[in-house]
Amino acid sequence: MNTKYSDLINQTYYFPQEEFTLNKDNLQFHNIDLMKLVEKYGTPLKFTYLPQISNNINKAKSWFRKSMEKNKYEAKYYYCYCTKSSHFEFVMNEAFKNNIHIETSSAFDINIVENLLANGKINKSTYIICNGFKRDQYIENIARIINNGHKNAIPIIDNYEELDLLQEQIKGKFKIGIRIAAEEEPKFEFYTSRLGIGYKNIVNFYKKQIQENKKLELKMLHFFINTGINDNAYYWNELVKCIKVYIALKKECPSLDGLNIGGGFPIKNSLAFEYDYQYMIDEIINQIKIACDEAEVDVPNIFTEFGSFTVGESGGAIYQILYQKQQNDREKWNMIDSSFITTLPDTWAINKRFIMLAVNRWNETYERVLLGGMTCDSDDYYNSEQNMNAIYLPKYNKEKPLYIGFFNTGAYQETIGGYGGLHHCLIPQPKHILIDRDENGILATEVFSEQQTSEDVLKILGYDKK
Repeated sequence: MNTKYSDLINQTYYFPQEEFTLNKDNLQFHNIDLMKLVEKYGTPLKFTYLPQISNNINKAKSWFRKSMEKNKYEAKYYYCYCTKSSHFEFVMNEAFKNNIHIETSSAFDINIVENLLANGKINKSTYIICNGFKRDQYIENIARIINNGHKNAIPIIDNYEELDLLQEQIKGKFKIGIRIAAEEEPKFEFYTSRLGIGYKNIVNFYKKQIQENKKLELKMLHFFINTGINDNAYYWNELVKCIKVYIALKKECPSLDGLNIGGGFPIKNSLAFEYDYQYMIDEIINQIKIACDEAEVDVPNIFTEFGSFTVGESGGAIYQILYQKQQNDREKWNMIDSSFITTLPDTWAINKRFIMLAVNRWNETYERVLLGGMTCDSDDYYNSEQNMNAIYLPKYNKEKPLYIGFFNTGAYQETIGGYGGLHHCLIPQPKHILIDRDENGILATEVFSEQQTSEDVLKILGYDKK
């Protein structure tokens, strides 16, 4: 009988895959020996594989280039990185090796932009797309970079009042964009996004407050669907409505030449993941081209703001199974040496699933289990895989340590989990390492942050005060 864990994976999925291979009975990720990482750094362990950031950026740029050539689309494509997915300097340093642009969402993002400028990672021709709801500090920071000569900083107007607030602080003429408030899917508990200005109000808003204003130059219409770029009727319907608004606005505003379709590319969340990126881009570009040609207006430059797609597939986490609890005749709980709530908060908050695989002991028999975290919270668990209603792992054996990996976790988990701060039940933040390759393909690893200590936590809590 085929009862080994490797048999189960081979029977359930196409395996090996581009990023996942097997070396004897140990898992490799992008040809990285994960057990060697465990032996060197211990667990729990977070890691970032930096080359994957550049890989995904260049894949997307290639897909858009091919699509524009195929559709004879005579405009430019600009890849912007959505900073809120991961603000870490090591992410920015890798991303901006690839001649891309940046999207911000709050005041402190601008301080990061200024740091990148000062260190030569970006320059004054880099587009800075300033999204989000803007109040005092954010307005002040945007005004500062524009007043300092960054002409490609474009605040995206989210509500009517922002226009006046920006004009009060910015000297001279500046560029702006307008965000469309997209209609949400019927399953949502509200009808329209809280972000942006309604479809029907945008042209009138332009005519009343922008058209005759010598200080303003409208350059971009911004569109984003919360559920992402998916091949379904809802997405295509919203895209068509957005293109119609762009065309109507373009006929009134000759300076408008950019359409920002936001982010939303999915990332691989299962070994069974399938998504035709090239097809989706071809369809988007084709629909924009057809609509603009029929209306006899120039096609817009296309901007995207990929965040999770940029950084998500670079991240991972490795845990040890510390103990197995047999709670009844059916349920076996494998307890990890950390917490899902604190280290992978999306698994708890929005029931998100990542790729989860055993790191070692692939040639041993498997069993069905549940995975539990270390906190005393009943919600600290991970109970099923994306394509199965259960988790299967090599059988627990206290004499043979078992390690498991969660992959493609690089977006949002650190900031949502409160990197560097307090965590639920004071479970310490894991060690985080960076993995890179040189021009010869030789791997190099370094510790970015050590595991949190009790002294770190007590200091945050105020116990070190005299």
